[in-house]
Amino acid sequence: MAAKTKKPVSYDVKSIVAELKKHGSEYNRQGMARFGINVQKAFGVNVPVMRSIAKKIGRNHELAIKLWDSGYHEARHIATMIADPKLTTKTLVNKWAKDFNSWDIVDGACSNLLRKTDFVYELIPKWSKRKEEFVRRTAFSLIAYLAVHDKKRNDIEFLQFLPLIKKYSTDERNFVRKAVNWSLRQIGKRSFLLKEEAVKCAEEIKMIDSKSARWIANDALRELNNPKTYIRNNM
Repeated sequence: MAAKTKKPVSYDVKSIVAELKKHGSEYNRQGMARFGINVQKAFGVNVPVMRSIAKKIGRNHELAIKLWDSGYHEARHIATMIADPKLTTKTLVNKWAKDFNSWDIVDGACSNLLRKTDFVYELIPKWSKRKEEFVRRTAFSLIAYLAVHDKKRNDIEFLQFLPLIKKYSTDERNFVRKAVNWSLRQIGKRSFLLKEEAVKCAEEIKMIDSKSARWIANDALRELNNPKTYIRNNM
């Protein structure tokens, strides 16, 4: 007898949410909360499990949109993993940005999806001006991710972000200042040229009368001036 052909597994929001609930953990939820993650609609599923589910699903842009609209924390993580960057529009990401309510969702969206879109560099100056804490964080998280992952971009082009970093170094909100600091450090570690410019920027920020600015500058200088810090060289 001929072997039976397995039917492809069909995924929908209901089945994925059920899978997430099955892997959820109150212990994980409490741990997430301790790290400042919004767990209001979270099941407590760890990242490897979410990535495993996303891998089984594969690229599915339509499903990604539906998962995001479900409002569940982990479902939104998976949405950023399976969305197609080529089908992702400015309208869609601006809609999703209104829902950003946790730093891990922001960073996951940046890493999994936003940095891979054709218009990512347009988002940074626009979203840095936004007042919402997590939208502004997104702008600086994107700078950090692009500094590490965009190998084709000329180092000189990252200099355009230093004035933004300096300008918003006075934002005292925790998740913004951490992202501003992160973006400055990653620019500085991209190449020796950018390290010199990032250090200059940090020294200027250090002179600003702001607790947040001083913290950002001192932390960045501590890492960038450490002889053990690895500096990539993409020139």
